[in-house]
Amino acid sequence: MVLRRGPDGDPEVALVHRPAYDDWSHPKGKLLPREREEDAALREVQEETGMRCRLGRKLSSIRYRDRRGRPKVASYWVMTPDGGEFHPTAEVDEMRWLPLLEAEATLSYPHDRELLREALAED
Repeated sequence: MVLRRGPDGDPEVALVHRPAYDDWSHPKGKLLPREREEDAALREVQEETGMRCRLGRKLSSIRYRDRRGRPKVASYWVMTPDGGEFHPTAEVDEMRWLPLLEAEATLSYPHDRELLREALAED
């Protein structure tokens, strides 16, 4: 979960839109063979948002079933952007920096909203 301070000093979170699912979520992806979770998290965030980030504290892992009913586990960390720029791809066509209340309303899945609340409670 990529967090920054907006122009007014309030926190903002980066959300990505995936056209294949028409959803808004936190950046995430799959591990490569023998890849550490932390390295995968940083790589996936950079691939989906264009941003290089610094890894912060670990958040809960989310367990869910995808649209095909397959069980999935996604591990998350709070991250701080350290440069980079978003460029649309076939996988992620839009990225938005949103204030927290707007982000919570925009997220497509309840588990992503719970994760956002967890990150803010500890921040």
